[in-house]
Amino acid sequence: MIFNIIINILIVALFLYSKLLPHNDRLEGSYKSAYQFFDRIFRPVLKLLQKVAQPLRVGQGLAVDTSQIILLIILLVVIKFI
Repeated sequence: MIFNIIINILIVALFLYSKLLPHNDRLEGSYKSAYQFFDRIFRPVLKLLQKVAQPLRVGQGLAVDTSQIILLIILLVVIKFI
């Protein structure tokens, strides 16, 4: 039960992390602290996944970071089997 809650928190945090990543230099106070906490969790994992999966080109000069999608799928699969 607690493990499922932690995974759900990580999924929401991954979503917010991906939205705030381009704007992390403008965060303030507790939001910056929370961002930095999850950055220490997600950055190493995403760097590892970026070596495995290249960004998916979806248009001219536009690509999607597939490492975040892969991490999301992994977290969803973990919830399903736990």
